Amino acid sequence: MEEETKEYLAKRGCRFLNEQELKAHLAALLRLENIGVFLGNGASTVAGSKLFGKIWEDFVQNYPGEYSWLQEQNFLPGMESSGNDSNSYVNVEDLLDNIEIALKEWQRARNPELDNLKRVRYFLYKKIIKAAILKEEWWENPEKILEGPPELSCHRILLQRLVPSRQPGQTPPWIFTTNYDLVIEWAAESINLKVTDGFEGLHCRSFSPHSFDLGYRNMLAKGEAKFGIYNIYLVKLHGSLTWQESKEYDTYFELSAQTAWEKIKSFLESEDSDVSLPIIFPFAAKYMQTIGFVLGELFRRFTEFLARPQTCLIICGFSFSDKHLNQLIFRALQNPTLHLIICDPEAEIINNGTELIFKTNNKWLNKLAQLNSQQITFIGNGHNAYFKSLVHYLPEPALYDEKLEEIKKFLKEISSER
Repeated sequence: MEEETKEYLAKRGCRFLNEQELKAHLAALLRLENIGVFLGNGASTVAGSKLFGKIWEDFVQNYPGEYSWLQEQNFLPGMESSGNDSNSYVNVEDLLDNIEIALKEWQRARNPELDNLKRVRYFLYKKIIKAAILKEEWWENPEKILEGPPELSCHRILLQRLVPSRQPGQTPPWIFTTNYDLVIEWAAESINLKVTDGFEGLHCRSFSPHSFDLGYRNMLAKGEAKFGIYNIYLVKLHGSLTWQESKEYDTYFELSAQTAWEKIKSFLESEDSDVSLPIIFPFAAKYMQTIGFVLGELFRRFTEFLARPQTCLIICGFSFSDKHLNQLIFRALQNPTLHLIICDPEAEIINNGTELIFKTNNKWLNKLAQLNSQQITFIGNGHNAYFKSLVHYLPEPALYDEKLEEIKKFLKEISSER
């Protein structure tokens, strides 16, 4: 057992689990009334995306002048003036928040460095969008998605194992993500699974949050069969590459990938740092500015989900660097029937297999680990906690019919009597 935990790590409360125990635990959790998956940036790397650390590294290498300018203007507090080792510690989203705040102030004050600030912002957004695109051919030719690209196989497996696990009368699974890419939408389309993402309409898809309260059912099905699951709920907490804001109508629209690609491509090919952003980014003061709008409503749905009875949330690819989301997840543990599955490759065992720590020294993860709560299960130790591994821990779908089981039991009893 000691050798096994060195290669494999899972811990619930004070007890370490082997792989078989973890799979059984996950199978039981998937039968709860409410099941959700929270996917961070790391969950999209299997489809070709980049971690924010890698995005920052590319920015520093490709734009050394802009990087030096950020240091000179004190936009990188706590960073050393030289050396690349400190680059990975820069939170790109926090940096963009600071840039957006400064941009408004410098415009008002007519700061002579305003053009440099716009250029830096433009290059940062360019790197982020390029990483979220994944593959250009998927945008230009939707038929490529229907062919089932292998890069989307892990996300397809996730959906194919979550949906069939739902029992008669239970709600569809929820997918929460901070990613801008379309990996979930494309994976669902490749297996003909409907996605409810808060937007409604055919040629003009506008944000209608009530769609999360609706569902699909088979009009021809009878009995328990009519309670089958035909869709997933997708909540993109930080926006999407296909969302557009309409200031004239004070609402948000979702464009098709091909239509959105025209705007995105124009932005990436432009050399004008004043060009408008092609998508909605949740930058400075995002939580105050979006109250009553699309992102505020989506955050409300997330907190509402965490408060539901008999709920499980699986977290993968999330670095716990977003303080607001950290607070929501931590406070949600006040729900006694909530269970969290947290996948983090930086989790490791110390003190002869008796203590769990995180090599990144993330205070939020360490705080959760110190609780030793039965509500929290950690999966760690490198590749074992990657998204690719997680989807294979989930149980394969199996049809379960109580009447059939009763008939089998009855026939067994008859045969034993003979």
